[in-house]
Order: sequence, then C-alpha cells, then structure tokens
Amino acid sequence: MAAIDISPFFPNTDPFVDLTSHDAYTAGTPHATYARMRRESPVVWVDESDGSGFWAVMKYRDIVDVSRLFDSYTSRQGIRLEEMTPEETESRRTLMEMDPPEHTRLRRLVSKVFTRRIVEDYELQIRNLAIEVVDQAIQNDEFDIVIDVAKQLPMRMLGALMGTPDADGDHLVELGDALLGNSDPEFTDHVVDQVDTDEFRMMPFRSPAGYELFDYAKQQAEMRRDAPEGDPMRSDVIAKLLEPTKDGEPLSEREFQNFFALMVAAGNDTTRYSMAGMFMAMIEQPAEFEALRGLPDDHEAWRLATEEILRWTAVTTHFRRTATCDTELRGQRIAEGDKVVVYYPSGNFDDEQFPDPYRLDLTRTPNDHLTFGRGGPHRCLGEWLARMELRVLIQEWMRRVDTIEQAGEREYLRSNFISGIKHLPVRITRR
Repeated sequence: MAAIDISPFFPNTDPFVDLTSHDAYTAGTPHATYARMRRESPVVWVDESDGSGFWAVMKYRDIVDVSRLFDSYTSRQGIRLEEMTPEETESRRTLMEMDPPEHTRLRRLVSKVFTRRIVEDYELQIRNLAIEVVDQAIQNDEFDIVIDVAKQLPMRMLGALMGTPDADGDHLVELGDALLGNSDPEFTDHVVDQVDTDEFRMMPFRSPAGYELFDYAKQQAEMRRDAPEGDPMRSDVIAKLLEPTKDGEPLSEREFQNFFALMVAAGNDTTRYSMAGMFMAMIEQPAEFEALRGLPDDHEAWRLATEEILRWTAVTTHFRRTATCDTELRGQRIAEGDKVVVYYPSGNFDDEQFPDPYRLDLTRTPNDHLTFGRGGPHRCLGEWLARMELRVLIQEWMRRVDTIEQAGEREYLRSNFISGIKHLPVRITRR
C-alpha cells in the first residue's frame, strides 16, 4: 500500500512518534505516525519505559471489535496506560472502568439525564449561553478563543445542568484541568511523570484536585438532601444521581464522588478541545464553513457538519482494555493480561472506513466516527450534549463573525490521553 499524504492542516508530521510520551503530543495529534502504523502494523506491540507494554490497535474495524468484545477485552483494570493495583483501581472506578452487568446498573441510573430527548429540552438555554459567551468575546478584535469561548460554554452549560452555581464554574474548570491535564505543568504542580504522585494514587488521575472535587460533591449532595420539596435543586442532575436505581440501590458515596469528578473533567475538557479544533479548522479552511452561513438552524447541513468536526478533532486519543484470555487480532497473538489500547483518532482517519480522510468534508455521509466510542457498552454518555453545544456555537458564531484568522502561536496540551489546542490567539472581524 502506498504511503498516505497527511493533510497540511496537521502540524505533527513525525512518522515515528513515541505514543507513550506526553511531550510528543505538544506538536499536535501524531497523524503521520498513526498512518504509518495503520499501513505497516495495525496491531503492534509498543514497549513502555514505565510499564509492561501494550498492543496498539489502529484500524477502525479492529477498534470497534475490541470495544464490542468486553468479555475478551475488559475495562475493569483501567482505561489509560497507567497500571494500577487492585486497590487503586477500585478506589478510582467510574463507569468507564466497569463492564456489564455492573456497568449496566450504574449507566441506567446516570444516562437518564443525558438522553437525546432530555438534552433537546436544553437547546434554548445552551443557545442563550452561547450568545452570551460569543458576544462577550468579540467585544475585542483579538483574543484567545480557547480561553474566551471554548473554555467558557461547556462548563457553564454543565453547571446549569448539574445545578451548581455559575460563580463556581471557573474553579471547577481549574480542578477538572488538573485531573485530565495531570501531565501538563500549566494545569498542575503535580505532573504525573515529573514528580512523585504516589500519595494521591487513590484519587482520580493521581491528582490532589480529587480531594477538592470530592469535598465539593459531598457538599452538593447534602444540599440536595436538605432541599425542601418543590425546590429546583431536587430535580437537577446531581439530585437524579442520588436517586436509587430500579433495583433500589443508590450510588455509593465513592461512586457518586468519582462520577461527579468525571463529569467535571470529561464534560468540560473534551468538548472544549473539540471546539478549539473546530475554530482551527475554520481558520484553515474557511470556505468549508462559508457554505453553512445563512442556513436555517434546523437544516440537515448543520448536523452533518457537526459530525465531521467531531471526526476531525477526535480529542480522546486512546482507551485501554486488558485481555481476559489468550486471543488473536489481525494475526497477532495476545496473551491474557496484556494491555490492548485502541487509538480513536487513528480509526477516524482510516481510509478503509472514511474515503479521503484528510479532507475536511462538512457534508460527509455516512460518518460513523469513533469520537464517542462505537461498539460495546462504553459509548460516551455526554455525546448529545456535546453535539448540541458544538452545533449551536457554530451557528451563533457565524451570525456574528465575518472572518477569523490566527494571531499568534497555538499551543497543544501536553498529554498522551487527551489531544487538543489549549491556546489559540485569533483576530476577527464582526459582521
């Protein structure tokens, strides 16, 4: 198979990136390395300097199969490269580190507040927040669009859903950044590969920010329990998380705290970096977005564009599974206990699934991307909320802004787990 030309819109052109290195991702998603691996060795063993090594799975169909076959590839031993003791795993367990039937019980409880129907009821609220955020940002001709736009909307919307005060949003964002950005010194003083974080090994992402989030979650839970009947606090997301499941069992205190921390981190950061990638695409390929301008908000083109942006940005780099038995994938013998790591951005640019994958095509259909997971039980709970936030933000942005260009160096998150632009200075002209 001939080498695939990598889009000029992806700056990381090194075809031999160390996938385990956080520093390797500060030049952007390593699409050149992903393309080489898909071509040469789509299921390949990768050595680790601080771990046992793992099988990297790079092709779309294989990623779906590993995700689907949870009996053979379990999530229970962790979803990141880090190897944890059973005690650490149990202390930090969320939905993502569970398999059915345990996963099914807990997901049934929390999924009811993130269904497509429920999220659609929030469209006006999301739109009003987007208008407020965009109007505030574009009072200036130059600004950091990640900080002033992409960082603002997801946490404010999530806070509104959860029922947390808007005034607490910035602090919750800082704590969430310290969790998911635990490898970036901009976001934490306890960088996991640079300082000893063993004292925090029972906390999410080995981060001391977990203590603050747990305390905050406990306070919020107590406020719901003490609220009188009819108080709106009794019907928000946090209140629903405290309700018993159909079998009568509520979340344990630790399950609730872990899930709250996960919502704050994943519900904010991943959508933020998708938005940042969307603005970068808008800067580099403005003609694609111009075709959307003036279309009615309910036009099908907006849905297609949103799905393509999600495929194109794919900010969650990998999820890990662990083989529960000796098995085989693409002729490679995988032993029981081996780590098996699926790379979603690689699957999203697999030309066997997506023709001309390096072309941003806002009319692409079908577009069964992997950004929210595909196959098996672990599809992203917040997918409908993320879709709506992206779609509404594009619409309100294009109503107000005529042109956008880069006005300074962009900076990428230092992380091999979440890939995204953390700073993007822009210059705009208003309509």
